[in-house]
Amino acid sequence: MTVSDRQLKAFYLIGVALNTLGLIYSIDTGEYLFAGTFALILGYLGFRYRMVGP
Repeated sequence: MTVSDRQLKAFYLIGVALNTLGLIYSIDTGEYLFAGTFALILGYLGFRYRMVGP
């Protein structure tokens, strides 16, 4: 069973949305180390999203 590009894009968008919520919450509570981690994960997910086909 293979995963299509459309399913991968949806998966990455869900990951971006959840990580954005985590980033906002960690900044709001003053946990800047966690915020940095969420920012790195967002960058990675954005890169992977762009690598999926058109």
